[in-house]
Amino acid sequence: MESDTPALRAAATRARELGEAHGWSPSTTRCAMDGLAVVLDGRPAGHRLRLTEVRAVLPRQASSARVAEVLTDLGLLEDDTAPPIRAWVERRTDDLPAAFAVIVRAWLLVLLDGDARSRPRSQASIYVYFGGVRPHLQRWAATRGHLREVTTADVKTALDPLRGERRSNAIVALRSLFRFAKKRGLIFADPTARLAVPRPDRHSLLPLTDTEIHTVEQTAVAPAQRLIVALAAVHAARAAAIRHLALDDLDLPNRRITLAGHTQHLGEMTRQLLLTWLEHRRTSWPHTPNRHVLINERTALGTGPISPNYLHQHLLRRGVHLDRIRADRVLHEALTVGPDPLHLALVFNLSHTTASRYAAIAQNLLDAHPADR
Repeated sequence: MESDTPALRAAATRARELGEAHGWSPSTTRCAMDGLAVVLDGRPAGHRLRLTEVRAVLPRQASSARVAEVLTDLGLLEDDTAPPIRAWVERRTDDLPAAFAVIVRAWLLVLLDGDARSRPRSQASIYVYFGGVRPHLQRWAATRGHLREVTTADVKTALDPLRGERRSNAIVALRSLFRFAKKRGLIFADPTARLAVPRPDRHSLLPLTDTEIHTVEQTAVAPAQRLIVALAAVHAARAAAIRHLALDDLDLPNRRITLAGHTQHLGEMTRQLLLTWLEHRRTSWPHTPNRHVLINERTALGTGPISPNYLHQHLLRRGVHLDRIRADRVLHEALTVGPDPLHLALVFNLSHTTASRYAAIAQNLLDAHPADR
């Protein structure tokens, strides 16, 4: 690129280097160079740009993500955009009546950022907290003008139909919301003050129901979804282990797979799903430098894993809970082979405490249904 601007010449050189290292296509590299020319030509050396400014001036055909990557690498970009989770909070709370929305929005942002008395929560936690209160807030909003009008009886009525994890999540989330509002003087009394979070029954875990299995079958149809479900259902893999699974963790000729440092035999079903996904991966992103097994349009251009939100959007939001699928696999092993904590710990790389818990649940189920042995 010919230019009298040193910053632009340096950026063009760096763009070519990043393109070669990350497998950018020639068209992607050209678009990045065009975008850099727009934002840097005539700028003094060392001048920092705001991301909102870059996005505003770039033409449609320029790759703003790649331009931002080059500028960030050179230390010339200041990200002044609001994180997507904040936009999500604004969007979801806008659906609530104004008197409810103001309090709920402030509560979620404190959960996200933390304060003097609490640490920041993860984005996944924000989704769970809001999911625990949203249906009740929408129901109360039909007859209540403000959160302070919600009574203990209202809360009890909302919780009565709920069982298990849904009930626990709702109680935790509602207590958090009303405690926040009470501490800040936004309500007069806390209707959840006497609510106790139910202690989990160590024998409460049950195998997947036919309805849950049907939901999984109807939802997991894309190659990536089917592979993710198989890794949880066959190998009892956690979400983080699935996200970070790398190509180097696969030994297809010897039918071995390593998940979170634990090597397991690779069954035929998972092997076939892996081959299907890997072929789709090669066809869709033939030049990606990313060594993670699961990638998407965004991560294919870099080297990082897919985000937790990817699993949330493609599975959890559609009713497929990987934790339930994973737990069902461990429980099935305990019911089939026998409730032996050592066996479960070795097969699934579980702690002694967790393995003992599953063994106790399995033993309880076997004792309750001796004819099924």
